[in-house]
Amino acid sequence: MHLTRLSLINFRNYARLTLALPPGPILLRGDNAQGKTNLLEAIYFLATTRSSFARAERQLVNWQTMERDPLPFARLEGHVRRNSNTFQIDITLLPSEKGTIRKEMRLNGVKKRALDVVGQLNAVLFLPEDIELVTGSPSARRRYLDVTLCQIDPTYCRALTQYNKVLSQRNALLKQLGERGNHETLPGRDEEDQLLFWDEQLTEQGALLIVRRQKAIADLDRLGRARYRLLSDQQETFRLHYAPSFDPQRRPLLDYQRPLSLEELLPSAQAELTVSEVAEAFKQHLRRARREEIVRGVTLVGPHRDDMHFIVNGVDMTLYGSRGQQRTTALALKLAEVDLMIQATGESPLLLLDDVMSELDAGRRARVMTMADGVDQAIITTTDWSDFTDEFRAQACLLQVTTGRVESVTLDVK
Repeated sequence: MHLTRLSLINFRNYARLTLALPPGPILLRGDNAQGKTNLLEAIYFLATTRSSFARAERQLVNWQTMERDPLPFARLEGHVRRNSNTFQIDITLLPSEKGTIRKEMRLNGVKKRALDVVGQLNAVLFLPEDIELVTGSPSARRRYLDVTLCQIDPTYCRALTQYNKVLSQRNALLKQLGERGNHETLPGRDEEDQLLFWDEQLTEQGALLIVRRQKAIADLDRLGRARYRLLSDQQETFRLHYAPSFDPQRRPLLDYQRPLSLEELLPSAQAELTVSEVAEAFKQHLRRARREEIVRGVTLVGPHRDDMHFIVNGVDMTLYGSRGQQRTTALALKLAEVDLMIQATGESPLLLLDDVMSELDAGRRARVMTMADGVDQAIITTTDWSDFTDEFRAQACLLQVTTGRVESVTLDVK
């Protein structure tokens, strides 16, 4: 799988760009703030329909267009070759009547929902900021897992969309009950019936998310161990563990604000669970948490509170670890994601590496470049050609980006 052509109009600092992209490694060199990362963001946006950086999609539209044009818009177009087939993905960002930006998506010219576009083009993006996957909040790790699984598992993506809708409705009901101020007793019959209805919906979708996450994390653990060993030159060991908000094989926790410890979660995290088993355990935990949830006005257990733990040489990297270990952990995770997508789809995804050489020693750099050979197309940004060997530059397509313009270059290679 590879992107054969990328066209951008009014996206970030690209007023207009049409770029033919060959398979194989592509080196994109430019100084800071010239548009290297914006180009990778555009490709990842075509793959996931979501931005990796922007808090609001309005930020993706070229700022000069926003100030100058009465109807500002941005358009992304990608031509993809997958197996022997080619297809086109278009995403247009348009102003809505409410003053926000709406997305219009098309596949081969036919208007589609985001659910139908996600997964058509698979891509793995590594950014320097991805160290936050290791050191940051659980919400960042959940978002990463959701984006990854939605690219390869349409059933998961549909369940996630439905789960979030049900969660919002259930939280609204809990808040309404809590505002009445009667926290000493459980809700009345009518209110209990409403909660039971939302419980049924929540546990049905949530159980599927938990089972799919458990399987994916077990695969990422297996694949990540091999990747980490190579990156660390066989010097360190790596494990990835799923930390669900509740353990369906153990007694429900009474303190729903306290996360499970590694000692509590590891035995059950390794056991394969069925959707029906998880759904039944989920319901029991919701019943136990009923009074506290009404007091707090939020749902206290479920996949929206899950987490992952990265263990290197027995140490939890989310709590401790050197900067180098944490960066290597994030990179090993992303490379394991490449392997997971190949395993799930039978094809390699696009590998997008943004300034991946920063803070890596020479040995790790060489091993990363070797891994880039295992995909059909890898686009790698840099500020310095010398970060890469003459041999690697000789086989790569070399591009220079300057203030939103991309040009092919030729270097003298010894």
